[in-house]
Amino acid sequence: MAQQKWHQQPAFNFSSPSDGSSAPPFNTNYAEILAKIDAINPSKYAQTRNHTSGAVTYLSPYISRGVISTRQVLQALLAKGYKPYQMAKLVSELAWRDYFQRVHQHLGPRLLTDIKQPQPNVLHHNMVAALREANTGVEAIDQHVQKLYDTGYMHNHLRMYVAAMACNMAKAHWSSPAAWLYYHLLDGDVASNTCSWQWVAGSFSSKLYYCNQQNINTFTGSRQQGTFLDADYAHLQQMPVPAVLRPSLPLALKTPLPEVNTINLNPELPVLLYNSYNLDPLWRANGNANRILVLEPSHFEAHPISQRVLDFVLALGKNIDGLQIFVGEVGSLPLPAQVQVHYKEHPLCRHYPGVADARTWIVPEVSGYYPSFFAYYKKIEPLLPK
Repeated sequence: MAQQKWHQQPAFNFSSPSDGSSAPPFNTNYAEILAKIDAINPSKYAQTRNHTSGAVTYLSPYISRGVISTRQVLQALLAKGYKPYQMAKLVSELAWRDYFQRVHQHLGPRLLTDIKQPQPNVLHHNMVAALREANTGVEAIDQHVQKLYDTGYMHNHLRMYVAAMACNMAKAHWSSPAAWLYYHLLDGDVASNTCSWQWVAGSFSSKLYYCNQQNINTFTGSRQQGTFLDADYAHLQQMPVPAVLRPSLPLALKTPLPEVNTINLNPELPVLLYNSYNLDPLWRANGNANRILVLEPSHFEAHPISQRVLDFVLALGKNIDGLQIFVGEVGSLPLPAQVQVHYKEHPLCRHYPGVADARTWIVPEVSGYYPSFFAYYKKIEPLLPK
């Protein structure tokens, strides 16, 4: 099979919805990603982030894929002169990302089971058919599910609505709907996605999260009435599963991996292992090295992604000069004897050979497991860069 190697970065844009509606640009050129950081207005973000039309950053795909870090975003805004009080909400959301990563670090594979207690009232472990088909009858949710299919993006508030509908209205176990959403998200991250779904479903929180039609209308700009969600929260919590949400089906997700596993290694240079969670073009960039993007079939069998997401990952890799693709298990890499191997630490990479470099954390001094975000944030807050 032919070697695949990259030297130039063309323009990519993963945001062309078929319905012609507006969508966030997810260009993959590193300079344009940095420009997105520069364009953040923390005050507008804090005021409007819960609205689908709000001033959100659209940085999550790049943070999830390890192209940029939470600390990098914070330091860039501090360098522009923003004060900590002006960025409090944005910093809190960045810290949520690091918190979920610390949870994954601590739990390892146990992250994929109910974390604190069993999800209550589970009727099945399948995908809710109406959600997958964007046919729930709640117009805003159906429109944004379709937008997910068209763009690989879903606003965070909509993710909560979808999870609440799947887990707490349809009473599906979180695992299958979470895998469905992860499959389509450009910013799919096992830690953030899994913890967020479990938080909504009550297996990683003290109570279930519900949404009603009024809340959806407020934050999506819709005006729909008369749906099964058009009720107060006390009624929703006692409601039987609506008829439209009862049909379910098993998931059959598969990653369309490319057929590339032949690489050229210089035995005199170290080997740097990249993956879909580490596409940082600045990592060990000041030296010559064999740079390998490892796409392990076992990983993508456990955590499938769509063609759109795979294309996005490969396009981001073009920011890394000389990156080669290897499709296969990391243990099958033809590594020369005595070669130095480096990779970035991640719970899904503990089987990699070589030396693990630390990831960049918003507050690297605070590690370990905290049972709640608030306990974690209380610990890191005094140490945040200022």
